[in-house]
Amino acid sequence: MIEDHWYKLKLTVLFSLLLCTVLNCCEGDILLLLDSSGSIANYEFSHLLDFAASLLHPFSLGRGHVRVGLLLVGSNPHLEFGLDVHDNQESLQTAMQRVRQLKGDTNTEAALSVAQQLLTETQVKVPKILLWLTDGVQPGDVDKPMLELKARGVYVLVASTVHGNYQVLQRVVTPPMESHLYSVDIDDIAIITEELRKAIIEIIRAERLRVVNLTSHSAVLQWRPVLSADSGYYELWYKPKSRTGPEIRRTLTGDSSMAELKNLQPEMTYTAFLRPEFNQELLNTLTVTFTTFPDVISPAVVSLSDAGPHQIRVSWGPLQPARVRRYTVEYGAIPSGRVRTVTLPRQKNSTLLTGLEPNTQYLVTVSALHADGKERAMSVRTCTLQAALPALIDLKLEPVERQDLEVEELQLKWQAYQEGLRGYWIKWETRKSHSSMYLLPSSRSTRFTHLAPNSRVCVSPIYSSGRGDGLCCTATTQRG
Repeated sequence: MIEDHWYKLKLTVLFSLLLCTVLNCCEGDILLLLDSSGSIANYEFSHLLDFAASLLHPFSLGRGHVRVGLLLVGSNPHLEFGLDVHDNQESLQTAMQRVRQLKGDTNTEAALSVAQQLLTETQVKVPKILLWLTDGVQPGDVDKPMLELKARGVYVLVASTVHGNYQVLQRVVTPPMESHLYSVDIDDIAIITEELRKAIIEIIRAERLRVVNLTSHSAVLQWRPVLSADSGYYELWYKPKSRTGPEIRRTLTGDSSMAELKNLQPEMTYTAFLRPEFNQELLNTLTVTFTTFPDVISPAVVSLSDAGPHQIRVSWGPLQPARVRRYTVEYGAIPSGRVRTVTLPRQKNSTLLTGLEPNTQYLVTVSALHADGKERAMSVRTCTLQAALPALIDLKLEPVERQDLEVEELQLKWQAYQEGLRGYWIKWETRKSHSSMYLLPSSRSTRFTHLAPNSRVCVSPIYSSGRGDGLCCTATTQRG
């Protein structure tokens, strides 16, 4: 009993310490875009609400801290509450418990139009996050509005249940994908809470000066802007920490949010200072200390992105145009595919490889010819995406032959490839309305009554990586 008591006490202390690191840590706006349409089951919707409430629980709320809004997706978007409504957790958590599902269509495009107004109309210069909670089924044409949001500085993060359209979510999320895009079964969604919260904190942390890109000879500093082009300027200066030497000073415009420090020495510790100069009030001087990397020879890092069925982008670094004559990229299918070669000038550190085979593993090698005649190479393995998801195999709509039926009943039967199958999306339409539902992967049929003449019924298989092509048929009813 004593050991059990101490164990519980230890957990309480650890939780308190974690809470202290989150409270007052951040300043920014978070707009929850929650799918509330008919494609979401009641069970799934309530779990997403509980997940969101738990995710936000440790933050301090209100202006100067974190502002939270909730926008529901349905046939028409519904703003449950705006960014300035809740300034404490008790108020927010109570409001989250009262939310009710809209049902209807998944009109994400209309909701994104509202989200754009909410996140970009304010002049307050704080980081802004759109957190999209969705099953990803029929997300609509969201690429353009999401691109516009990101162009205005909004970070797009996504948490999706596993039957979502993963290809669409990959396109709209703000990099890095590994910390900003999550696909998880609804029953296991709690396991991503801590990881997603860390990603959010990384974006809206109140520490305004940080190093975002570091090499052996340079560093890129980034900060949250607190001035504007016509309201002041920044004084930036830096010097080696362990040496007496000249300070390097620069003056930056008030709309600056980034600066690159060049000609640094390898394996040297520097301290940088940034002071906002504003004639109406005294602003704090920001500081950051960092140590440059050891001197390296390119390529030291090779990364891959923009993967598709027939293409993949390869990037490398550090970029050293003063040391490198040219780069060569060689790539071929494993184990015995034809090797192709691309030669690039020394100013390039990225290229898109095209004409690849889908769902195929490739070996990519990047080599650099240096000015001294020496060569250095690095290789990575990658795999292209699957070209297309399996389509529905067969679909039949037949009348149920029973004498005791008062109205005509039709049975819908289908078959699909089972590997990776997560369920089925069924939609039926009439001239005046349409309805839809989601069925488990074990389902092979369903029945309809009161189906209007010439109704269009469609079934699509949902796989872990997206939605396959479906089949449709038309109902012909004889009895009213």
